[in-house]
Amino acid sequence: MKKSEVTRLNILQKAFELIYAKGYQTTSIDEIIATTQVTKGAFYYHFKTKDEMGLAIINELLNNNFKETFIEPLQSSENPLETIYQQVYDILMENDFLKVEYGCPTSNFTQEMAPWHVDFTKALNELSGRWENAMISCIENGKKKGTVKDHVSGKEVAVFVMSGYWGIRNLGKLENSKSVYLIYLKGLRAYFDSLQ
Repeated sequence: MKKSEVTRLNILQKAFELIYAKGYQTTSIDEIIATTQVTKGAFYYHFKTKDEMGLAIINELLNNNFKETFIEPLQSSENPLETIYQQVYDILMENDFLKVEYGCPTSNFTQEMAPWHVDFTKALNELSGRWENAMISCIENGKKKGTVKDHVSGKEVAVFVMSGYWGIRNLGKLENSKSVYLIYLKGLRAYFDSLQ
């Protein structure tokens, strides 16, 4: 990597850490500059605006993590319902990157930015659409293999899982405890058992 690329990546990573802990709108460019120890000129060399940087966080940092965590595990599943359950369990209970007290970065960005920023809405919708489509494909493959009942709608499963996941991340954030995750996981397990 060139020095300028390293600087840009450092800005994105440090900015993400601040935004994840404090929120996008309450994190200032000055705080980001102080944390990264770059000059204001260096920041504006890489990003014309805070929103340009925010979109880069979604399209570059979150996108890569999202692919590894949310998409790839579903692509070669022999037992879709078990794979999806295990994926959600791992994200909620085992993932060290995602902090219970801060919630889900994608959900946080959605709540803060999607209502009034079209480019954020588009980027975030693309991320969630990729997870939804990966789950739908996974469920459809399970139906072909006979591990998921024929009448099950992959779209319904995906929307149920995603809405439950984002909702429980917010409850976990409110309670600052993973114990509420276990209640959701128990309900998710029962729901999946009814689909086999």
